[in-house]
Amino acid sequence: MRSLDKRVAVVTGASSGIGRATAKALAAKGCTLAIADIDETGLAQTANELPGTQHSTHLVDVSDKQRMQAFASEVEQAHGPAHIVINNAGVTVTDKLEDHSLEDFEWIVGINFWGVVYGCKFFLPQLQANGWGAFVNLSSMFGLTGVPKQSSYCATKFAVRGFSESLSIELANENIDVISVHPGGIRTNIVRNSRGADDGKRQRIIDWFDTQGMKPEKAASKIVAAVEHRKQRVVITPEAWATDIIKRLYPSIPRRLAGWAVRKSELV
Repeated sequence: MRSLDKRVAVVTGASSGIGRATAKALAAKGCTLAIADIDETGLAQTANELPGTQHSTHLVDVSDKQRMQAFASEVEQAHGPAHIVINNAGVTVTDKLEDHSLEDFEWIVGINFWGVVYGCKFFLPQLQANGWGAFVNLSSMFGLTGVPKQSSYCATKFAVRGFSESLSIELANENIDVISVHPGGIRTNIVRNSRGADDGKRQRIIDWFDTQGMKPEKAASKIVAAVEHRKQRVVITPEAWATDIIKRLYPSIPRRLAGWAVRKSELV
């Protein structure tokens, strides 16, 4: 079991939701934090919830290659080389492909996939310098199975899953863990900040997440435990667990269930 006390941890998408909760959970373990987001107001609020914790805040668009490279340098200059990198920043689009703009495709791929690649690429030398470390890459339950009107989101989350599994094998002999995280419904702002769905449909999805979703603090505790116990894969929430198991045993069933559930609930 790894001790996280006095380790340097980086968290992207830290202005709310899983990112904020994970930053607070790492702080409770004694980590020094570098928290990043494009939302300056939310990031400041997260910083206010870290009393007594050594930390720095960074305005970062994770889809910007040059900014991410500079961010890695800023963290090392402020705190020394990072040990843990939580690539959490993410967005979603709800739309059928025929209505889905290419601009929105580029937007979601830039944040959800390239943000993870840049986070791993630019911080990897720091983890190597420390002789150990962990990348935690947020995929999704939708990185386990396809869902209608979520083609771009599923594409990015499947990509994060494949990237993480491959990188995990590459770095196995360097004492660096790569953890792929697959949450189901969590009470976050991802839907509020989404594109594609009209306001009525978006509000129905928000209402479901707010009433049925898991609290981000519970998800964060599972993520931090995965770092401590050096897990390679974390599936969070009952619906994600069920999807994972059924997909492996009966691959065609999740496909049929996803289409039926979405039509029945009219979420999308």
